[in-house]
Amino acid sequence: MKQRTTFILALLATAALAQRPSAPTMPPQPPLVGSLAGHPAWPAAKPADVQSVDAIVRALYDVISGPKGQQRDWDRMRSLFLPDGRLIPSRTDRDTHRNDAIVLTIDGYIERSSPRMASEGFFERGIHNEVEEFGNIAHVWSTYESRHMAEDSKPFARGINSIQLLKSADRYYIVEVLWDSETPASPIPTRYLPK
Repeated sequence: MKQRTTFILALLATAALAQRPSAPTMPPQPPLVGSLAGHPAWPAAKPADVQSVDAIVRALYDVISGPKGQQRDWDRMRSLFLPDGRLIPSRTDRDTHRNDAIVLTIDGYIERSSPRMASEGFFERGIHNEVEEFGNIAHVWSTYESRHMAEDSKPFARGINSIQLLKSADRYYIVEVLWDSETPASPIPTRYLPK
């Protein structure tokens, strides 16, 4: 009797499972397309600009620097970055005093910065870099100084650029640059300044 009851319960459980609707199957995910693969017509870089971490960081500072009235080579700038690269200044809101980030595409940065660079002149250079690399990624913690003219004795601003890079084949690409400017309340620590 006990065996028969167990058998009947097993049959009922099997029947109940068979009557349950099966879980809907999810449609297959489309394949991921990388930033480079998705933009095959992206401007090509000068090999010397992108052959090493040091070279691409120098090229980044060089391409945004120039005297008053000089147009920058924005295609050269684009060529340093992944097509989906970002430039992100850190800013403190004047009213709330909260820190925030302004996330800009490369073209958004160009539109925002080009008029000021041309009207005032702008020269920026790295004065101390700390580099970390692993596999195909690299990070540069780059202390910078900004001047309106290259010969100005003192910079009008200093800060730190946090630069993330991707190595692909025989070159590097900038993935993003996040930066913050030095203030009296937040001076650059001596460990991030030239020795």
